[in-house]
Amino acid sequence: MPYTVGLQAAAIALLSAGIPTIFTTGIILFFFILSILSSVQKDGPDAPASLPGHSIFAIIPFFRRRYDFLNWGFQATGQSAFQFSLLRNTVVVVSGESARRTFFSAKSLDLTEGFKILSGAIPMVRGVTSDLQTKRVSLIHKRLASAQRHEHLSTLLPVLLADCRRMMESWGTSGVLDPFERVYELVFQTTVRALSCSEISDDPALVARLKNLYDKLDTGTTPATVLVPWLPTPAMLQKLWATRDVYDIVTAAIDAREKSGIVRNDTLQMLLNGKDEKLVVVGFIMGLLIAGARATGTTACWIATFLGGHPDWRIKAKAEVELLLESASLSVGEDKSAISARLATIPLEAWEGQTPVLDSIIRETLRVAQPHTAMRRNLGPEMYIDGRLIPQDAYVVYPFSDVHLDPEIYPDPWRFDPGRPVESDVKSNYNYVGWGGGKTVCLGQRLGKIELKLITAMFLLGFEHHVVDGSGKPADPLPTPNWNDILFCRPPPGSFGLKYERTKATL
Repeated sequence: MPYTVGLQAAAIALLSAGIPTIFTTGIILFFFILSILSSVQKDGPDAPASLPGHSIFAIIPFFRRRYDFLNWGFQATGQSAFQFSLLRNTVVVVSGESARRTFFSAKSLDLTEGFKILSGAIPMVRGVTSDLQTKRVSLIHKRLASAQRHEHLSTLLPVLLADCRRMMESWGTSGVLDPFERVYELVFQTTVRALSCSEISDDPALVARLKNLYDKLDTGTTPATVLVPWLPTPAMLQKLWATRDVYDIVTAAIDAREKSGIVRNDTLQMLLNGKDEKLVVVGFIMGLLIAGARATGTTACWIATFLGGHPDWRIKAKAEVELLLESASLSVGEDKSAISARLATIPLEAWEGQTPVLDSIIRETLRVAQPHTAMRRNLGPEMYIDGRLIPQDAYVVYPFSDVHLDPEIYPDPWRFDPGRPVESDVKSNYNYVGWGGGKTVCLGQRLGKIELKLITAMFLLGFEHHVVDGSGKPADPLPTPNWNDILFCRPPPGSFGLKYERTKATL
């Protein structure tokens, strides 16, 4: 028994050594495991080309500089598809028209499984936001559709505009703002309003705390927390505490509503009226809040930035909103009431069907400033994409930059130009996938578009603005989206800002 006793003695010695020693030992063990599990792949005749070198060196770049890493992979292999390993997980990266069409239409490629392993930024609570039964996932999708019905959205319009007014008033009459701070805070508020309940959305301090917790989930998402979540790193502990706190906030709001007996006109009430089990209600709010806020927030930040640097499109968009007000018999010059009150009189049908300029601005912003990398897992059986074998259980990645930044499809692809011709996405081999494609499109796009239009309209009518550099001078060149920032496409903090001044109109 000497071997067993030796292990036991070593364990006791380690536990008595203190947290620093335990943590250091854990890190050493982690990298030892990486070196064992990650190995150079052997390519079969139909397999995608493997990246040169040991696959352990792919882990950090994939999570930290994904855009550069994927582009390097295509260049290093000289192929339209390549593979590498994340520990024991095979990841295949594909590109090109044929691969894009198959990727977005193949039934065996599962979105949920792919996102869970390769992203890891959504708060994971077993049975609430992860490891959900198919029936429960379908129910959440059904409830999201209900939250975007015409009647519900129409009722929501004036409340969202009131949130915009309150938060924009806090900006003061002039100044310089970082859109990735102030505009994102605004989008987070409107998303909480649209997808949760008044118990949370009516409390600015609670909304700010909730945003801070989700920010911790973002900063706590590291290669280790995604690939070896059982390893007690400081980042993993931060994620666990933040997830628990988010869960507590949501469940407390649900309990307060149920105990009060008060019936309110919000999304939580819709969920409770549906007699859904509590885990479904909690999962709906926890998961969709941050999924909606991140995507819509990134787009809103860049719309404000692009319009600040392209006054011609700013003028066109503002004129379109003013025309909507005139159609509602509420021209800016004649009516003295607040902007938010005037915009609230515009019917939902007009926001959705009479704003071609805003639609083109949103579309172009999604093309050039949404750093998405679509992720799927092949649930089986093995399949082929563009002649390359995808084994069962392998992960498949498609970078949106392959199509959205392709100069053959979009000449001068980094240029912001909402006037680009729009073709049928299906007929042109999914040449635009800003809202997804095929069988996996964004289920919350109706709400997302409305949020973007309301926020943009309030900003255009309430403020004049332009882009300045870090020293406060007019920016030249204008900021360029950073696709290595997988959340916001954000340039270096402090490199630019939006200089604004309130118009004479009352918010």
